[in-house]
Amino acid sequence: MTRKRDEAGFTLMEMLVVLVVIGLIAAVAVPQLMKLLGNAKGKAAKIQLQTVENGLNYFQLDMGRYPTDREGLSALVKAPTGADSWSGPYIRNAKQLDDPWGHPLVYKAEAEGKPYELKSLGSDGQEGGTGDARDIIAQP
Repeated sequence: MTRKRDEAGFTLMEMLVVLVVIGLIAAVAVPQLMKLLGNAKGKAAKIQLQTVENGLNYFQLDMGRYPTDREGLSALVKAPTGADSWSGPYIRNAKQLDDPWGHPLVYKAEAEGKPYELKSLGSDGQEGGTGDARDIIAQP
């Protein structure tokens, strides 16, 4: 009976080896998972920009123009003042006007020879950046 009790369980050395192996796996796997998560949000932002672009095009078809800077993207959800031919909403809800990182999409009417500029500022919510923080710009 005494012999079985001494043989049961794990030694301290075995437990330390298991902890070291788990730590090594985590050191390699966690950065890769974070990279994949960042890439997924970037792809989701591109899809979201396309959805908002479609809403802008439907708005333009009904109104004969794109929203002004003053009206902004909220004109896709709620009719602007004096918009008699507005037949929206062109976007299901206002949450679609925020990027996957929770920052509002940036919209500028008539930007640099284009009918509008639409972009996500990336994970940092600031102009420019690299990696996950880089701006994602729609191409109208």
